[in-house]
Amino acid sequence: MEYLLWVLLALLAYSVVAPLTSFIMRDVPAAPGLFLATVVFLAIASVVLVLTETADPSFATTAEAGYVYVAGGFLTVGILAYTAALESGPVSVVVPIFGMFIVGSSVLGIVFLDESLTLTRAAGIGCAVLAIVCSAGGEP
Repeated sequence: MEYLLWVLLALLAYSVVAPLTSFIMRDVPAAPGLFLATVVFLAIASVVLVLTETADPSFATTAEAGYVYVAGGFLTVGILAYTAALESGPVSVVVPIFGMFIVGSSVLGIVFLDESLTLTRAAGIGCAVLAIVCSAGGEP
């Protein structure tokens, strides 16, 4: 259950990202803002690699690394698009719609990773879609 602590930390930290990004982009364009945020991420991730003694360059050439590179491509497209949406749209609409990735990831996990689809999980996915539609709605 250690993962629950990590996911709660991620939830709390990531909750600040969208409003802060939207606020910053009033003065800093999306591309340089995203570049600077990425530099911070890379610096901190580098420190974590060193401290955890996992900075092994051989990981970059394994067969599994191909999946990491593909995931990095999807991550790049997702973050660039999300940043562009935050630059031009209201946080209260952009973030819930972006939150649909929860449903997409859950469905992909069920379809491709052989995770079980229980009645409770299906109901949760349906409720998530409904919650996102309701929370993003009402904007002209």
